[in-house]
Amino acid sequence: MFPCTRRTFLTNSALSGASLLLPGLLGGCAFTRQATPYTMSTWQSWPLERKIAQMLLLGFPGETLEPDSPIDQAIRTYGVGGVVLFDNNVDLGVTNRNISGPAQTKQLTTAMQQASEVPLLIAVDQEGGIVARMKDRYGFPPSVSAQYLGEQNQLELTRASAYGIAATLAEYGFNLNLAPVVDLNSNPDNPVIAFKQRSFSPDPALVTAHATEYIKSHRNRRILTCLKHFPGHGSSRDDSHMGLTDVTRYWSEDELLPYRNLINQGLCDMVMTAHTFNTAIDPDFPATLSKTTIDGILRKRLAFDGVVVSDDLYMGAIVQHYSYETAVEKAINAGVDLLVVANDKAYRPDIMPHTVQLLLDLVQQGRIPKARIDQACGRIMALKKRNLVG
Repeated sequence: MFPCTRRTFLTNSALSGASLLLPGLLGGCAFTRQATPYTMSTWQSWPLERKIAQMLLLGFPGETLEPDSPIDQAIRTYGVGGVVLFDNNVDLGVTNRNISGPAQTKQLTTAMQQASEVPLLIAVDQEGGIVARMKDRYGFPPSVSAQYLGEQNQLELTRASAYGIAATLAEYGFNLNLAPVVDLNSNPDNPVIAFKQRSFSPDPALVTAHATEYIKSHRNRRILTCLKHFPGHGSSRDDSHMGLTDVTRYWSEDELLPYRNLINQGLCDMVMTAHTFNTAIDPDFPATLSKTTIDGILRKRLAFDGVVVSDDLYMGAIVQHYSYETAVEKAINAGVDLLVVANDKAYRPDIMPHTVQLLLDLVQQGRIPKARIDQACGRIMALKKRNLVG
């Protein structure tokens, strides 16, 4: 694959502890270094494993960037495309995470960005209201929910609220907000959307109008946004964090309208897929793993050619039904460009080398076309060039 000896690998990587941190790579020796720096303008000539690394948005434990830690290696050695930060969530059993206060958060994001050769996507779920990782109890400004803003239905209020969120993100080193939610609030008993007040409205026109203000306010502060959860999670009766979520009986074509409208306006940086199952669209796979959904509907019908990002691949709807290896293969072949691995409830320190090696093997075996890697990396590079440089 990439011929070298174990000694060469360790010397080039300058990792005295690599045999402990990177067990999946010593056999295949997938990591290679080059003498010249990696830059966005030269990405097409990068080794394949470097392009693959750009396709990961990785979560990790800890409030600081410790030298030679797995996340430090992911950034410095592999060139991971991005990271996603969380705060502690006792209800979900998520502890030892990344956000506890303003100064600490700023120090962490600065250290990570400085460690990366290529601008790093530094992402967070800062929707507003209940779903906000940078909470007021940690010392960050308070925010209101999408539902509150939709109920008020004053676009200037939504504009001001979103600008406040974007300004906070910019101040503390983030460049990607995994928001806004453009799911329709069509089921008032929905446990993951309505219950958490994450949707602006059941009306697609109102969702579009408020999401437009939200996105424009973020662009004003050069913060990327991400529409979610495609092709619609608002009608679900279950929470895809917990397990299988079948929306076949409830989903409506109207749930596509905010995506269509925002894509047509040029206001779509990224789209996040839902782990929802809809047999009317794809009888075999949930949206994140469905080529019919991503390539057929999002790419062809809605004409979106930007970055598609998965929801977390370790959510219950995926891990209860698919191995990680199967999920990665099917997601990439379906059209996902950026894989989210929150790495929180079941932390795996070697997830970066494991995933890089996995995708290298899948390409070598002909199960994922190399052109699919180039396509995904190219979309990510184009997004970064447009928004994270200058």
